[in-house]
Amino acid sequence: MAGLAAAFGSGAMTNTIADIEEAEVILITGSNTTENHPVISSFVKRAVKFRGARLILADPRRIKIAAFAHKWLRQNLGTDVAWINGMMHVIIKEDLHDKTFVEERTEGFEELKAMVEKFTPEYVEEITGIPAQDIVDAARMYASAEKASILYCMGITQHITGTDNVKSLANLAMLCGNMGIRGGGVNPLRGQNNVQGACDMGGLPNVYTAYQPVNNPDNVAKMEKAWGVTGMSDKVGLKVTDMIPKAHGGELKSLYIIGENPLVSDPDLNHAEASIKNLDFLVVQDIFMTETAQLADVVLPSACFAEKDGTFSNTERRVQQIRKAVEPPGEAWDDWKITCEIAKRMGYTMDYADSEAIFREITEVTPSYAGLSYDRIDVEGLHWPCPTPDHPGTPILHSTQFPKGKGTFHAIDFIPPAERADDDYPMYLTTGRVLYQYHTGTMTRKTDGLNERAPGSFVEISPQDADKFDIEDGATVTVASRRGEIQAQVQISDKAVTGTVFIPFHYAEAAANKLTNAALDPVSGIPEYKVCAVRVSKAA
Repeated sequence: MAGLAAAFGSGAMTNTIADIEEAEVILITGSNTTENHPVISSFVKRAVKFRGARLILADPRRIKIAAFAHKWLRQNLGTDVAWINGMMHVIIKEDLHDKTFVEERTEGFEELKAMVEKFTPEYVEEITGIPAQDIVDAARMYASAEKASILYCMGITQHITGTDNVKSLANLAMLCGNMGIRGGGVNPLRGQNNVQGACDMGGLPNVYTAYQPVNNPDNVAKMEKAWGVTGMSDKVGLKVTDMIPKAHGGELKSLYIIGENPLVSDPDLNHAEASIKNLDFLVVQDIFMTETAQLADVVLPSACFAEKDGTFSNTERRVQQIRKAVEPPGEAWDDWKITCEIAKRMGYTMDYADSEAIFREITEVTPSYAGLSYDRIDVEGLHWPCPTPDHPGTPILHSTQFPKGKGTFHAIDFIPPAERADDDYPMYLTTGRVLYQYHTGTMTRKTDGLNERAPGSFVEISPQDADKFDIEDGATVTVASRRGEIQAQVQISDKAVTGTVFIPFHYAEAAANKLTNAALDPVSGIPEYKVCAVRVSKAA
């Protein structure tokens, strides 16, 4: 995703959360916003209800935010490139694109135009199931706005074409000149509180902080100087989704997992569990004894967010201080202290007085953080890039140019999902979250009130499919894929689309990821969590 990272802030929001209320049109896709980002959804709802914004929603389920939508596009699973290309086809054909922006600030337009030529509304309807006229209406609505904001989440990225999906949304925004302006942009909503910060800090196998490539000799030299070492490797490391198969094959012998619970969150869980059990040595560092920690040879207890000082970089690139509110329990340490102590025992002295000392080093080696300090972010935080101590921060990216100069259009063709429904597995499964539980339930499932509201897994199915399979609401069913099977209670719901079931992935005892496909996006390495083939039957 290097080229995309350069052009679009490494998967960061190009605009601020507050900016959403300034948009004339908001396009939401791949985001169940009210349940996964309830605070951000309030900005969308206010924009629609009180400021006259029009909302386009593209989602296979009738999620709650659909009640606020002026146009709801219900696409077949895994067909996002097709409907986005369809909108661009209409916009170009009807001469609705921002010619000045395209001419002055982009390249590759002719290639894009040639690619979307075949994506007529009728052709798109065949692929996506979205009525042709709805594609036309949505395209006109988006293109007619002076400023339009795109919000997306993991319903866009968790496909074998996730990178293509994101690039397609970027194409659409550039085509209509919606980059670098208030109320515009392409805005991925991060799934957890410091995902953006973890990426900014080099929590990826191919980059140092601020997305500086590890195979660039200048970057290597800079880091060697900062850390007082020589001979640092310039090899790109393994993605998480590369590690598990290598553990299964015996090539990867040990694994150190921090704050992650792959035995609930990884796809094709039966395979993932066999892979992890094949390791010679497993270390897990976490705040609770997770399903993964129970398999570990060593468990290192760490402090949670309320038990330490430091910074989080949130979904809108705002770097904020967090302050210790309570003492950590028992033998729990700050994560950075655990890392430093392990480094010392491995022969490298890693000494810091406190979290602020670490932040000072971050600013020295991270160009986009260079102007930040604890004093400057004491009250409300600043948006990166903030390159100098007198810089005010950058709430809106790409206002005058893109990092590499001109933004590149990518001509992208439609590729179907990795797995199709057939006679043996006639339905599709998509997965996601519910409002009252969070990720793998490590924290929320220890909370009585939340467990009362969302006590267990369920299979959301349409009334038509329930009739077809003679299944009653509340009945226990078996859902099977080519990789495994689970049992859960049925919820008959108008949210569901005929032919597709939805299962939340929070619940280890009926883990949706026992069913999901581990097929990967070839660029990002993200698994196709959002679409696989299943069969549903009454439990014995």
